[in-house]
Amino acid sequence: MKKAEYNCAISTEKILKELGLQIKNARLRRLISAQLVADRAGISRSTLWKVEAGNPAVAMGNYAAVLHAINGLDKDLLLVAKDEELKNYQMDKGIICKKRAPRR
Repeated sequence: MKKAEYNCAISTEKILKELGLQIKNARLRRLISAQLVADRAGISRSTLWKVEAGNPAVAMGNYAAVLHAINGLDKDLLLVAKDEELKNYQMDKGIICKKRAPRR
């Protein structure tokens, strides 16, 4: 079977690998087995291994499910892009942010 290719920036691939490593280390620090995390997350062990490897082919929902399965770490997902600089700049300058992107 041919391996799927994904158009990820090299920096994004590095971030995903780091995220996967952090997830794996969090699981190991808590002494939780891979099978237990996979069962709690509702995924297979092989999908968990892909998450822990930072595979870009894995759906973001699986990353969230694994984080939730490791003692509720999914709450940290709310911190992603929380203080986006552009949004703060626009709010400071009184620029109205549109809810939809313009059509092309």
